[in-house]
Amino acid sequence: MTTNHKMSRRAVLKGIAGATLALPVLDAMGKEVAEKAPRRFCALYTANGMSLPKTANGIDDWSWFPTTTDDDGKFTFGNSTKPLSPFRKQLSFMGGLYHPSGPKADPHVCSDMWLTGAPLHNPKPGMYNSVGLDQIIARHTKQYCRQPSLVLSIDAGTGFLSRTGTIAYSLEGKPIPAQNNPRQIFDRLFRGDSASLEAERDKLKRRIKLVDAVLENARSLNKKLGRSDREKMDQYLTSLSEVESRLIASEKWIDIPLKEQDYSHLDLDVTSEGKPRDYYRNMFDLIALAFDADITRSVVFMLNREDGMGISDTFPLKLGLSRTHHSLSHAGDKEGQLQFAKYDMFLSEQIAYFFGRLQEFKDKNGSVLDNSIVLFGSGASTTHNPKNLPTLIAGGGNMGLKHGSFWRNGDTQMSNVYLSILHSMGIEANAFADSTGVLRDSIFSRV
Repeated sequence: MTTNHKMSRRAVLKGIAGATLALPVLDAMGKEVAEKAPRRFCALYTANGMSLPKTANGIDDWSWFPTTTDDDGKFTFGNSTKPLSPFRKQLSFMGGLYHPSGPKADPHVCSDMWLTGAPLHNPKPGMYNSVGLDQIIARHTKQYCRQPSLVLSIDAGTGFLSRTGTIAYSLEGKPIPAQNNPRQIFDRLFRGDSASLEAERDKLKRRIKLVDAVLENARSLNKKLGRSDREKMDQYLTSLSEVESRLIASEKWIDIPLKEQDYSHLDLDVTSEGKPRDYYRNMFDLIALAFDADITRSVVFMLNREDGMGISDTFPLKLGLSRTHHSLSHAGDKEGQLQFAKYDMFLSEQIAYFFGRLQEFKDKNGSVLDNSIVLFGSGASTTHNPKNLPTLIAGGGNMGLKHGSFWRNGDTQMSNVYLSILHSMGIEANAFADSTGVLRDSIFSRV
């Protein structure tokens, strides 16, 4: 029996041009509001877990989780995270985290639920996922900046269920298409002039006109579409929603000049098919510049995809290692686990570069890093194990985060961490996903 599910673009786009769009924060809103330091959030995701070597292999010093030296959580970096040591006082490791729905679901959906905590094993009728942490933050911060959020990944688009190419999910639980082309990202962020906006608007109108023509016969069309085709149509409509939302947001700021910045160090022609280091660093530069210019306050970047999907699976080979990323994550032998840890070390080097860039840029009351919470982690500890999720949180010193420790308090729901992040950002939500409360006596001192 075929379910009659009428698709409506206008239903998908509802609210975009309505009351949810606030005016930019201008002097008319008062000096106190206009000069308040930005509060930003960035989530960085890597697939396939981290290297947590077997004790029998004798390479414990390559474990991603650090070694604690005393009861107050002080720690010694492992070799794979040692590149982050210059930021010891601005970061913390967190252990014992998990999503209660994780062990119940297909292990490959760990990236899908990383920022949502949704019960993907038993979704509500007509739904698959729920809203991600980044989009909750974007809903509260979008009135202060030119773009509600920035969604990036190593592969553009959304991927597909259980092999997603994005970690961002809308308020309706739909996957938000990610961008991966540095030049296109730069143009969207820093070239929001009237001519480019008009070109974007014309392109969007053509796409909408085509979709409207199709949707005139949506009821009869839908009887002929299978589930997969309906999901593809939903994803396409979500993409239109995101584009239209960005255009409307940009138009409000068109006459307000961007902060003057130096872009000379960027290589906008770099691609993910080239050197991994060059690609990651240019992407991190774009995020740092966007934060510095207060273009957006909510960013996600998916560094790798699960289960060997996408171009990033070959990155270890490009770095001189002998196996692909997914293959290394399954390694049980000493050499394989050592190589997996060396790839973790490579990622740590790139993230340390990112932290350095955020530290260089200054707000009125400190560095951009001081006013940004950066979440880095994976949806599994070792491959397909959704417990003890490797998690690092950096920055946020001006939001009450107290760093320099390896925090663990038994098994803790990841959603409690997310609720604590929201409160640290001044977003007084009562709950997030399946949270049971904020984390007391932790790195979050103002929750």
